[in-house]
Amino acid sequence: MVEGYRIRGLQVGDGAALAAAYRRNRAHLAPWDPSRQESFYTDEVQEREVERNVALAEEGRSYTYPFWRGDQVVGRIVLSNVVRGPLQSGTIGYWVDREHQGRGLARAGVEHVVVAATAMGLHRLEAGTMLDNAASQAVLRRCGFREYGTAERILFIRGEWRDHLLFQRVLHDDPPGNPGR
Repeated sequence: MVEGYRIRGLQVGDGAALAAAYRRNRAHLAPWDPSRQESFYTDEVQEREVERNVALAEEGRSYTYPFWRGDQVVGRIVLSNVVRGPLQSGTIGYWVDREHQGRGLARAGVEHVVVAATAMGLHRLEAGTMLDNAASQAVLRRCGFREYGTAERILFIRGEWRDHLLFQRVLHDDPPGNPGR
């Protein structure tokens, strides 16, 4: 991880720190995020989300990793939509606090998830970015992801269905259930 920062799996009790991060970054994240209800920004709702996401991690379906600077959350990366069987795949999404951009946190987070996903035996990771999100596209390319297409009108953001560029990274070619690592 970047010096002065740490990344770890989400834990019960992280809700207030996440809520504070979302409140600080509300305008910063608005161009990329779906509309949020006002309650989303409260400590209570974020703690319920933390509890739900911790349960998803225990089920092996989704993993959330906040970025920390001291006791403050300054971003997060999520490995979600984990599918086993012959696909062995997951989807990543991330954001970085507006005051902490340009320090390599997104890249460090993506690399952290690549290592974790490889250890889990996942074969492939994918990510999507809005067409005008050049910074996130650059992070993915630097982390070995390759653009493979466009998903038309895939997410409803800022009042309309938005297209996304799709990226993937193949982690290994071992058979399913045999990460060989």
